[in-house]
Amino acid sequence: MSGARDPLEPFGAATRAWFERAFPNGPTQAQTQAWRAVSAGDDTLVVAPTGSGKTLSAFLWSLDRLTHAPVPEDRARRCRVLYVSPLKALAVDVERNLRQPLAGIAAAAEASGESLSPVTVGVRTGDTPARERRRMATHPPDVLITTPESLFLVLTSKAREGLSGVETVIVDEVHALAGTKRGAHLALSLERLSELLERPAQRIGLSATVRPRETVAAYLGGTGANGTAAGPGGATIVAPPDTPHMDLRVEAPVPDLDDPGSPPATAEGLPPDPRAGDTMARGSVWPHVERRVLELVEAHRSTIVFTNGRRTAEKLCARLNDLYAERVDGGLPEEEVAAQVIAQSGQSRGGAPVIARAHHGSMSKAERALVEDDLKEGRLRCVVATSSLELGVDMGAVDLVVQVAAPPSVASGLQRVGRAGHQVGETSRGVFLPQYRGDLLATTVVTERMRTGGIERLEMPRNPLDVLSQQVVAMVSMDDRPVVELAALVRRAAPFADLADSVLASVLDMLSGRYPSDEFAELRPRVVWDREEDVLRARPGAQRLAVISGGTIPDRGLYGVHLASDGDANGRKAPTRVGELDEEMVYESRVGDVFVLGSTSWRIEAITADRVMVSPAPGRPGRMPFWKADALGRPVELGRAVGAMTRELAGRDHGAGRELAAAAGLDGWAADNLVEYVAEQREATGSVPDDRTVVIERFRDQVGDWRAVVHSPLGARVHAPWALAIAGRMRERFGTDGQVVHGDDGIVLRLPDVELGGIGRAGELAELVSIPPEAVEALVTDELTGSALFASRFRECAARALLLPRQRPDRRMPLWQQRLRSQHLLSVAGRYGSFPIVLEAVRECLRDVFDVPALAEVLSDVRARRVRVVEVETRRASPFARSLLMEYTAAFLYEGDAPAAELRAQALTLDPSLLADLLGSADLRELLDPEVVARTGALLQRLAAPVKDLEGAADLLREVGPLSTAEAAERGARQEWLSELASAGRAVRMRVAGAERWCAVEDVARLRDALGAEPPPGVPAVFLEPVAAPVADLVSRYARTHGPFTSAEAAERLGLAADVVEGALRELVRRGRVVRGGFRPGGAGTEWCDDDVLRRLRRGSVARLRREVEPVAPSGLARFLPLWQRAVPGERLRGPDAVFEAVESLRGAPMVASALESTVLPARVEGYSPAGLDALTQAGEVVWAGTGTLPGEDGWLTLVPADEAPLLLPEPFSPQEGTLAGTVLGVLREGGALFFRDVADRVARALGGAVVSDTDLVAAVWDLVWAGCVTNDTLAPLRAVLGAGPAPRRSSSRTRRRPVMPTRSGPPTAAGRWSALPVPDPDATRRTLARVEARLERDGLLLKGRQGRGISPDEYRVLRSMEEAGQVRRGYFVEGLGGAQFALPGAVDRLRALSGAEPGGPETPVVLAATDPANPFGAALAWPAGSEGIGQSHRPGRTAGALVVIDGGRLTLYLGRGGRSVLTFGSPPALLARAARAVAELVRTGAVESLTVERADGAEVFGTPVDGALVSAGFHVTPKGLRLRR
Repeated sequence: MSGARDPLEPFGAATRAWFERAFPNGPTQAQTQAWRAVSAGDDTLVVAPTGSGKTLSAFLWSLDRLTHAPVPEDRARRCRVLYVSPLKALAVDVERNLRQPLAGIAAAAEASGESLSPVTVGVRTGDTPARERRRMATHPPDVLITTPESLFLVLTSKAREGLSGVETVIVDEVHALAGTKRGAHLALSLERLSELLERPAQRIGLSATVRPRETVAAYLGGTGANGTAAGPGGATIVAPPDTPHMDLRVEAPVPDLDDPGSPPATAEGLPPDPRAGDTMARGSVWPHVERRVLELVEAHRSTIVFTNGRRTAEKLCARLNDLYAERVDGGLPEEEVAAQVIAQSGQSRGGAPVIARAHHGSMSKAERALVEDDLKEGRLRCVVATSSLELGVDMGAVDLVVQVAAPPSVASGLQRVGRAGHQVGETSRGVFLPQYRGDLLATTVVTERMRTGGIERLEMPRNPLDVLSQQVVAMVSMDDRPVVELAALVRRAAPFADLADSVLASVLDMLSGRYPSDEFAELRPRVVWDREEDVLRARPGAQRLAVISGGTIPDRGLYGVHLASDGDANGRKAPTRVGELDEEMVYESRVGDVFVLGSTSWRIEAITADRVMVSPAPGRPGRMPFWKADALGRPVELGRAVGAMTRELAGRDHGAGRELAAAAGLDGWAADNLVEYVAEQREATGSVPDDRTVVIERFRDQVGDWRAVVHSPLGARVHAPWALAIAGRMRERFGTDGQVVHGDDGIVLRLPDVELGGIGRAGELAELVSIPPEAVEALVTDELTGSALFASRFRECAARALLLPRQRPDRRMPLWQQRLRSQHLLSVAGRYGSFPIVLEAVRECLRDVFDVPALAEVLSDVRARRVRVVEVETRRASPFARSLLMEYTAAFLYEGDAPAAELRAQALTLDPSLLADLLGSADLRELLDPEVVARTGALLQRLAAPVKDLEGAADLLREVGPLSTAEAAERGARQEWLSELASAGRAVRMRVAGAERWCAVEDVARLRDALGAEPPPGVPAVFLEPVAAPVADLVSRYARTHGPFTSAEAAERLGLAADVVEGALRELVRRGRVVRGGFRPGGAGTEWCDDDVLRRLRRGSVARLRREVEPVAPSGLARFLPLWQRAVPGERLRGPDAVFEAVESLRGAPMVASALESTVLPARVEGYSPAGLDALTQAGEVVWAGTGTLPGEDGWLTLVPADEAPLLLPEPFSPQEGTLAGTVLGVLREGGALFFRDVADRVARALGGAVVSDTDLVAAVWDLVWAGCVTNDTLAPLRAVLGAGPAPRRSSSRTRRRPVMPTRSGPPTAAGRWSALPVPDPDATRRTLARVEARLERDGLLLKGRQGRGISPDEYRVLRSMEEAGQVRRGYFVEGLGGAQFALPGAVDRLRALSGAEPGGPETPVVLAATDPANPFGAALAWPAGSEGIGQSHRPGRTAGALVVIDGGRLTLYLGRGGRSVLTFGSPPALLARAARAVAELVRTGAVESLTVERADGAEVFGTPVDGALVSAGFHVTPKGLRLRR
């Protein structure tokens, strides 16, 4: 050691002293080697795993130089270190982490008496305030921490002068930049920076493990940035052989991922969840995953759980908190609903104790920062995150990383696990929990390659022309540029090193206006190209354009989803918006595809520039929506590794395979699952797909369509273009789209059912997928250029190239407007083959999004037979096919996500074996329709299709089997026909199962060999030859001719022992001819069913269910709402809490004051008494508030529970200062509840002793009531106002008069104690959430309604968040009322159960106030037709005093205020009679004092259809009309 140089020797004494004290173990290898290269002045790339001290390896040398060098006199040269981070959060993190060494070095210097130069640190990102940015421009810090985008902005402004003294540039996480367009943009910015400096700055790159290192080194150093020892075009690579310290485990949460079994017990000592036996919950792996994650979290201080999707993170987080709350409280959840992970909504009960919080890109920056701080400071034990926490933000002392499902790549896995043990020398611990067996295979390969450092190869984008265009405009906007000098600068950046002159010229042509701008304005010149002098000059506005629209991060968003038909049968328009889809989802969709949004399936009818047009597809299985961030494709290199692992496992026996799996870090359960998975695939298809084999599997699905799966492990970037090319060939060959969908493990095709010469021909599929490699790029390009993917990528490229500029820096252009402008630009640019941005968009799709070169290589290997293609046909999907289909069909697993009918319909479209994978067994008892089962069984037994002649009788015996004479007669076979068949030797009588039966002669030997039955004499010898498998034949026929059955039933019918029958059935199951499970509704135990019979049952049940899941008619909503709100006789609330429950249900809803206690509350509370409501207001449990006035001293008011008043009360209308009402409000806001006389006294004092009459004071108080400012502890004054005519008004006389002496207690209209209403909650989001929750509980479902005003934009945003959290469902539940409909979980099933009823049924008609929230007419529903020709004064409306009668969902009668005018809407006499009786009962109970009907449907009531109905109900004839009094 004595001869070795001390790594700290080059540093100053204070720096050495601090480091030795802070790190007594000394520097790491990475630090030692990096300091050696950096101190020599080399550009340096430091490649080391997380926790190896990379940050200090770059910064310490710079900090030491800064502290020991004098501060530059020239203020513009003060900034000498520039740190560039790809993440704003990482930039802030580094700034915080620099404080410790700076403070430590300063303290060490002070202790030794050494004088050091002060070092300032500044952060400039998009979050930096404008004032701070201006200050940095004139007073730059010594160390500037920034992002690539902010550096670009500085270089394109006068602030660039502050960078003229930069000596060192540190690029952190350089591996995350080098392979992207963002990195190419930064490379040009660094060259622009070098141009400002006297000599190029030293560049230091910090990278996690990356391959090849030389590519990143070339990217960092450029093609001649420094000319140092590394040589032009590269940086010195520091990559010590420091294998990361990792402890990786792959765990299967259950012994058999193919049959997970029931969910585990919910808490110690408690039984399993009673719903665990539910068909939808049984067999799901997710309850086991959730509980294992919670166990791991509770066993560690701090844990990060990574998932591959935002919705997964949200729902898994919610479930962890629910389970944690259950354990803390010792209670049992009401429901056990697993956290769905295939981009569907989950469900959470919102347990109060919080152990985990979510972290993903959809959250606000402030919210993410709060979560990060809570985890760092130990206030939070777990964060459930997506890739948002993947890069090197220091999350503090994280003990464990849990990865749910396979990480998208090896590099991603390393980054994620590296979050644990983030400090030097610590071990990073990671536990991987696969979702299913196919996921287990990918997880195994990823973890194995993580240990060996086998990360994917990084590819640097070459010559991205959109980035070049933007930087050229920015450079020229600052200085005139000779083209030769500009070209030299650009080529010094590694991504543009081989930029051809012709390509550069095409970009300059575009920017200088070669293409006609009269067709598209944004093609106008951005720069002037003086071709004489070959110089580029800026046009006015060029700098502003570059600054406002610069950057490379694409502006992606959502496509609106709209109903293709936007009107009803009467031509009236309804809102059409259904929801949104991520652009990336739209890219991969085609017309005819079905997807699931909320809980409803939708078929795509058209894709326009800014929206997706859809129509309902009830019950059809569909794809789940996803975000791009949720669907990262597997790199081809990792795909080949997965294939190699599969091949190796397939070539070993079980024991050797298990050893291989165990060596890869799998626990016992996981190892068994993996080995069995590969073995079962080999048995099913004969070959397994691997790096040398493509397997094409063909089978029929349960609807009878051909499905094909192209099994390949090569990943989505290869499979996506392959699927495009296959779809193009199918369309060319068969004239139809085959619905081709790709994934990481292959391609799924739904094939056209073409027989001879088509798909049915052997080898046809292999020919279809074996595309000539030299033609594949052209074929993919042809398919691509008309796709939504290409249009979107073109838009992004055009925006980067400044062809779609923003108008303002603080406001993004709406995406629909961007798409429209991009479409126009493409229509112009597409006519020019050399248009640079068209070429760039094609290049990006073929190289960055797809991996077409890798696809061409695969196809070349296929042609050269280095990769073989195996085509097989199976009766059912193989294990690998089921894993691939899992991604698209597991939507129904979590019953909390969809109403029952949708779940059943989607489940029935699955393959039975796949269903077994998802549910644990093929239990269809709650899915198959009982009527379909019974009808199908009758048809199979010919009971519902009797025979009609002699030949039919012969077929009956041969197809159904032996029958007694009576059984044959039941099926239409006459005795004489059977006798004739016996005479002809075609039928015989034999004893079977103890009974004499008629048998087809062909069955004699089979019955003899299977049952030991004695053949009758005279049977020809040919029918007595031995049968190979007689028992199997009989059992198989029994299965074919029956619906689901038990083995005991078959054994009894056949006369065989039960174990013999079960053995035959098991063999038939193995051969794929019989399915085992539970099938008959209400059945029990194990049942069996023929595969074809089950297919028939499922298809019949699906057809029936699809009719059931269709949206209900609007009349269904009119029937549902009163029942849901319990505003119908027989459903009303009872008991001591009935009034409070009614108030809770109505909370926040505006109601007419005069109707509140006459109709609204009595409709909901049996035997309602005003004293019950007064008791609640006086106890402070309920608050009432006015919300506006109505004619006749009436008004609108609302009731709310007191604790929710700040959230639900509307904004008040405060009186003007200086008015009497203003004074009264000021008095009441001083606190307390005051009687009227106390109010009067305090008001008098506030007015300096002025006398105010009771009349004026009462009027002021009621002004405040209707303005929503004050309330009372009783409704007595309201009743007085409503019952005593007009409230007193202040006198308008200005003459002096004698004061009126006040009464002792005040007038009745001011009784009780008055107080100010609470101030509304300042948080608008909380108020909106509370309003939405109240509306949902009251109405069950929210929809835009006929006028589209039912859901505000703020409410819509809240509902979307609630949907993602699993608290509501989105769907198309009520026909014609807009696509955006949201419902509580139980509301949809009840709505459907109530639909289809006809008026006049057993239910009593409902009489409601027209303004009652339970009346949908005039709000969600339009008033029925029939009142159009009536005068305005007689038309229906939601007005005070009006009544409606709803009978079975039909509005049969409308009564205006006082009943003077009624409308019948064409109701027949029988319904009018029912309505009249219901109205009369309302009068007799006292809810309405009297009714006098004068006109009906605009005419005098006498002689109209309603005349007789009212008289029959007890109305009396008067000169004016028909009257009924109490």
